[in-house]
Amino acid sequence: MAIELKQSLRLSQQLVITPQLQQAIKLLQLSRLELVDLIQTELTENPILEEAAQIEDEEVPKEMAAEIEAEAAPDKSHEAQPEVGNADGELKEPKDFDWENYIGTYNAPGAEGRSFVSADEMPTYENVVTKSQTLQDHLEWQLRLSAMSQEEEELGRLIIGEIDDNGYLTLAPEDIAQKYEKTVDEISDVIELIQSFDPLGVCARDLTECLLIQNKHFGGEHKDLIKQIILEHLSLLERRDYLTLSKKLKVPVKRIMTVARIISEMEPKPGRPFGGEQTQYVTPDVYVYKMGDDYAIVLNEEGLPRLQVSNFYRNMLAKANGHDDKAKGYVQDKLKSALWLIKSIHQRQRTLYRVAKCIVAFQKDFLEKGISVLKPMILRDVAEEIGVHESTVSRATTSKYIHTPQGIFELKFFFNSGVSGSTGNDVASESVKEKIRNLISSENAKKPYSDKEIVDLLKESHIDIARRTVAKYREMMGVLPSSKRKRFY
Repeated sequence: MAIELKQSLRLSQQLVITPQLQQAIKLLQLSRLELVDLIQTELTENPILEEAAQIEDEEVPKEMAAEIEAEAAPDKSHEAQPEVGNADGELKEPKDFDWENYIGTYNAPGAEGRSFVSADEMPTYENVVTKSQTLQDHLEWQLRLSAMSQEEEELGRLIIGEIDDNGYLTLAPEDIAQKYEKTVDEISDVIELIQSFDPLGVCARDLTECLLIQNKHFGGEHKDLIKQIILEHLSLLERRDYLTLSKKLKVPVKRIMTVARIISEMEPKPGRPFGGEQTQYVTPDVYVYKMGDDYAIVLNEEGLPRLQVSNFYRNMLAKANGHDDKAKGYVQDKLKSALWLIKSIHQRQRTLYRVAKCIVAFQKDFLEKGISVLKPMILRDVAEEIGVHESTVSRATTSKYIHTPQGIFELKFFFNSGVSGSTGNDVASESVKEKIRNLISSENAKKPYSDKEIVDLLKESHIDIARRTVAKYREMMGVLPSSKRKRFY
């Protein structure tokens, strides 16, 4: 069989993602803050782009201007009245008085408690919020107050740096000694000192050591019994198996319950009061307002620059006959890039509005009554409604938030699976979680509901789910099982 080369023509269609389409996809999935950063970068790099000027205030009509001038004119009827303390009966203006400097000082912030500074001149919120003290700052402050040598204080700072946000020491003394080329005894002595600092239990290596440190101060007359339970029977205490504890320790159940209450008041994470990360405030991308019986949707465009093409470069390109082709090509490329960016931003905002409008129409009962009536919804429902692909809806709802009469929610929150109801209507999984949360919050602490009992109670609300589904939802919400929720006091 001979091997030969041949040329043939074949006509085919394939989807090609152009750079412009890639840019539109990228803009669609950006959050609002990321979009603002991208626009600012484009304004810096692309000379064709510029921020649109704000709309000038409308001119005041002549009739209104005349009334304003008449009201502002001095009332001469008071000129004949003498001013108190003025012998001549006239109010004389002091000569060579610096009125401009006086008014400036009067309006300055802090001038006798007065502040007439405009809102634009006020410092940003981040500049006036008090910075919360971290656990490391609190420990180093106590370290400086301790009677230690300079070498021990420096070693203490290194050890504090190895403490996590929960207050636990992340490395063993041997590892710290090897890391900083110190002896284990030196490390152990400083660790013991730090463990005496506030909050109690800090710098412990595990939960047992953390509780034992606190037991030295909280144990009281039960100190020895608490120590024995922590060291030997912590698993029984976790299961609240007080009867077994009573038999093994040969102690009355009542005393075991008293000791259990003392241990439960100890802090398993000493660093918790010194909250780690700074609070991040969410700025909604969409606002939903109730207007009569309907809802109005408004996109949040505050702080989002309005872009336009520079007329200077547009005119220069129109008159560029016979000029440098390289410069002309550069301006044309930048003009094309600017136009595509403006178009992509408008398309992003339009898609976001359509998605939000569809969600509001579908979840109108939720806007009226809350999570308990949230309907199950998937991406395909919105995609078919507005005529786009499911991936477009997914990108449009990524990292976007909506402000509703029920609070602020991520757009992804409204897309959840459904649970079959006994009446034939599906119920959103978030609604089921909310019902489970309400049942557990209203239960008797001495006799909490088991997962099987929760299933039976949900059936009364026409929600038919399996016991393992209740257990899964309970774990997702961080709720303990009934054996660990039970209280004996």
